Amino acid sequence: MALLLGLSLCSCELNTGRQESSAVPAYDGKDYVEISTITAEGENPEEFAATYEPMQNFDSELSVPTYVTKVDDTYFIVDCYHNRIIYSTEMGIPLNQWHIMSSNLTQPHTLASDGKVYIADDTENNRILVFEKFDGKFINTQSLYNVGSRPHYTVYDKQTDTFYVWSSVTGELYCFRHPADSSRIYLTEIKKIPELDGIYVRSFSIIDGDIFFVSGVSQSGQAPKIYRCNLQDLSIKESVDIPEQIAGMAQITTIGDYYYITVSTDLSGDQNAATIIRTGDLHELSSGNYEDIYSDYFIGGGTPYYISEVDGTYYLTEHRLKGHGVWNFTCDEHGNITNVTAVY
Repeated sequence: MALLLGLSLCSCELNTGRQESSAVPAYDGKDYVEISTITAEGENPEEFAATYEPMQNFDSELSVPTYVTKVDDTYFIVDCYHNRIIYSTEMGIPLNQWHIMSSNLTQPHTLASDGKVYIADDTENNRILVFEKFDGKFINTQSLYNVGSRPHYTVYDKQTDTFYVWSSVTGELYCFRHPADSSRIYLTEIKKIPELDGIYVRSFSIIDGDIFFVSGVSQSGQAPKIYRCNLQDLSIKESVDIPEQIAGMAQITTIGDYYYITVSTDLSGDQNAATIIRTGDLHELSSGNYEDIYSDYFIGGGTPYYISEVDGTYYLTEHRLKGHGVWNFTCDEHGNITNVTAVY
């Protein structure tokens, strides 16, 4: 199958986009733009954790879940419109048996971790919250403010040892790191792609060392495009024209020989256009040559959002459909979607 730019994707594995190369030097805490603010709990987190009891989740349903991930033995669901992140060591148990990691956020979208710190985008407060684990409890130890406008997507990239946080309407990528011997978070760089300033872009993906920005929508109605950029400086390597009916993309990810794209709206912002498509070549999108898989596998009619991979299983979040907030599925060696289950 022909792939955009000759990208080679291993069958039925989520492509992380991290190529093997020499290790990135450990960050030394120098040459930073801003350093994190230590929270009251972070002043003495061990002492705080000794008396802190995490609150059990008190809702039996999700309200616009946006992201599922797992770190070590713990699952996390970002429950966006409930303004919280919840966690459990068991997926599939009733939601009111999960625990609340934090409810001190307004419409968070994602959570990322390098195993030492956990970073959540606090979207409507234009900040990130940093958590650390003490005595099995997640403590908000740090925060950073003025992270663009509506930070919307957070990824930890092992290859560059960097947390990337995307400011969804200013075309800015905020880069955060911490020294190897410390959990203190530093904002080390702000990268910008001017072409995306003023366009609502929901996410990015790092694929084979490049960074891909999904097509977004703007009040000015600019022509929708996917941009493939250099991760180091966000210089544009290529742009791909996108039809108006799939302009408001949520995410691009790769599974096997396909690019999977979740679509939230059309260019006008209409969620009735929401769907999931896949293609082996992003260049085919402009001519409408793609496979719409939403109604074939996931009922259809809702608004799919982000797909993530956990232990060989893929999780899809969506909203507008009661009882179908989180799906999981697998993929066989031929690229067929299998074992589709509505988890919540």
